[in-house]
Amino acid sequence: MTFEVAADSYDRFMGRYSIPLGPVFADFAGVAAGQRVLDVGCGPGALTGELVARVGTESVSAADPSEPFVEAVRARYPDIRVEQAPAEEMPFGDDAFDAALAQLVVQFMADPNAGIREMARVTRPGGTVAACVWDMAGGRSPLSPFWAAARDLDPNQTGESMLAGVGQGQLTEFFAGAGLEDVREEAISVSVEHETFEDWWEPFTLGVGPAGAHAARLDDEARAELRERAREKLPPAPFVMTAQAWAASGRA
Repeated sequence: MTFEVAADSYDRFMGRYSIPLGPVFADFAGVAAGQRVLDVGCGPGALTGELVARVGTESVSAADPSEPFVEAVRARYPDIRVEQAPAEEMPFGDDAFDAALAQLVVQFMADPNAGIREMARVTRPGGTVAACVWDMAGGRSPLSPFWAAARDLDPNQTGESMLAGVGQGQLTEFFAGAGLEDVREEAISVSVEHETFEDWWEPFTLGVGPAGAHAARLDDEARAELRERAREKLPPAPFVMTAQAWAASGRA
């Protein structure tokens, strides 16, 4: 899914939204001092930093399949355990954590059902499993204007709207299927100001994720056409992008 990229590129592309989303998601999951917490699919550490601030380095572990991201988190937080591993194969023991969180990850799991089951396995009985995913299906993600522009130019382009968990109720189905109890789902959101259109657009040229891969495949003329079509989807700069995600939690 094009995440073997430099951590700084990911930070510029998604970190501008995922970093402010971290506190909102951690509040939703009820993360508090005294808990042992796992960050599943940690990326370069957008949520990891929030978890460290809440529970301390000694109580946070993280995992991600991308080697550049794992190296970045190890460098940024040298005192926490960081493993290179997919969500479906967590290298942690049973009942090892009070909470396992996956921020903006489920849609990229090779097997979301297995990934959620693994999160439940490493969480103690009664502990919290939580995940959130941008509302791609509802068109309220920070990437939605990009994909709307891409579909204008190619009606067969589905973008990320068909990925796992990106619609209302889909995370709930995964959680229930994993045997989690007291499952709840709600919308959470963040707002990010962009001073210029270029501030919003330029990170799409860095090759990060499906959107970056799509932009990279285009020739210069087609990419310029996509850029101008995306500009038409957005308000005049400066503008605020309000992005919504679906968040679900349950008890292991």
